[in-house]
Amino acid sequence: MKNTTGSFAAAKRNSEKITMLTSYDYTTARIADDAGVDAILVGDSLGMVMLGYENTLRVTMQDMISHSAAVARGASNALIVTDMPFMSYQTSVRDAVQNAGRLVKEGGAEAVKLEGGVKFAPHIRAIVDASIPVMAHIGMTPQSVNTFGGFKVQGKSLAGAKQLIEDARAVEEAGAFAVVLECVPAALAAYVTQILSIPTIGIGAGAECDGQVLVYQDMLNMTVGFTPKFAKKFADVGAVMTEGFKKYIDEVKNGSFPSEEHTFKIDDETMKAVTEG
Repeated sequence: MKNTTGSFAAAKRNSEKITMLTSYDYTTARIADDAGVDAILVGDSLGMVMLGYENTLRVTMQDMISHSAAVARGASNALIVTDMPFMSYQTSVRDAVQNAGRLVKEGGAEAVKLEGGVKFAPHIRAIVDASIPVMAHIGMTPQSVNTFGGFKVQGKSLAGAKQLIEDARAVEEAGAFAVVLECVPAALAAYVTQILSIPTIGIGAGAECDGQVLVYQDMLNMTVGFTPKFAKKFADVGAVMTEGFKKYIDEVKNGSFPSEEHTFKIDDETMKAVTEG
């Protein structure tokens, strides 16, 4: 059955956990969708895991549109949520609405996600008023990495915790249908989940959130170098891929691939005619 923002609301009411994974291409989206994930996030994390940037700041609207459209073609049941990239909404409420509209019209998104709490509540409200569902994102917001001085847990101090709660209430009041809590102490995330009527989706925010989201390359051990503490490895796909690539290289080098079963034949008489001119 097709998942919608209504499915998220029903899951919250019924205390059913929500599952969300990132995807950035048709093939992966199709696999995740077939597996039964509730929602797919076309995250601006593609800047790092697909494009090789050190953070998300260089990701463009066209990047998001292209990857979102590919995902939308691959998934038929999961709710498609697409990130609004850096500077696509911060500049003005008008820009926020226009760019959210582009992600829906050109990228096939069924909802958009943007980072920020109180300061961006007017942007959320305007996008929702334009009939585009919004998933909010508070806590450690990667587009603010330079402001935070790195990827750091948020809400550990009294002032930080109060600000997170204020942000959570603001995005709910603005009309967000759900909110991502990233890198937030588990007890604080549990409290926020309790006081909100909309679902919380955790990433590094403990088990008491209404749902969870992970970058699929992290949870399948496909990343190189740093892996976040919260990213449990559910399968070692990276090792399987490396093994497969090495076997291919070996067989091409030693001439065992392609074998007869992987080649096509031509009639002997036709080939004779070809070689005899």
